[in-house]
Amino acid sequence: MFSLAGKKALVVGIANEHSIAYGIAKALKSQGAEVAITYLNAKSRPYVEPLAAELKAPIFMPLNVQVSAQQDALFAAIADQWGTIDIIVHSIAFCPMEDLHGRVTDCSREGFLTAMDVSVHSFLRLIKAAEPMMPNGGTCMTVSYYGAEKVIDHYNIMGPVKSALESVTRYTAAELGPKGIRIHALSPGPLATRAASGIDHFDALLNAAADRAPTHHLATIDDVGAYAAFLASDGATNVTGGVHMIDGGYSIVS
Repeated sequence: MFSLAGKKALVVGIANEHSIAYGIAKALKSQGAEVAITYLNAKSRPYVEPLAAELKAPIFMPLNVQVSAQQDALFAAIADQWGTIDIIVHSIAFCPMEDLHGRVTDCSREGFLTAMDVSVHSFLRLIKAAEPMMPNGGTCMTVSYYGAEKVIDHYNIMGPVKSALESVTRYTAAELGPKGIRIHALSPGPLATRAASGIDHFDALLNAAADRAPTHHLATIDDVGAYAAFLASDGATNVTGGVHMIDGGYSIVS
């Protein structure tokens, strides 16, 4: 039905084989795209490097989004090797544990700013860097969660943070639409990823989501990848600005 042959994609956020970003990277590669992969730091590299090798990533570089020089080096390498880019995948979020596990009311200024910088503004930085390298349009995707829209027990400060991320998705989609650049937020139900494991009582959240969803199945990273691959394709050139629920219908049930 569609092909990504000839397209170039940057995937940010793979931590291990359970990562949503890995599911997306696999799907993009399977449809013919070339995939550049980043890793957070030396500690995470051994977990990510075998996956980058499996995906035959021509670019494999460190990216801590709070280190501007690393992003500059990454996009310089992309410009040198590819010249242009078609797809950006942003699948990262972070909040200091003491703020993540506390009440929204009690969130520290430092914790809030850190969560917003890593989880939201970094998406803007990637979009801005990619924009001049997308002369024929492209697709930028991030990952959200239903806690952006409704109060979810124990999701805490990440709810307001993901709300901001979804708003950024809409505003950038409006601004960049005339250039053919589409912006999307993917919103799977809870998945057992390394990042999600930091949420308090997460196992209970997984079980409740499976019980509540009409399909009674949690989304998988492959489900998210398949949807993302379609959104990156030419078949979705007139789709932008949405929050795409990939959750077995969890979000439609009151």
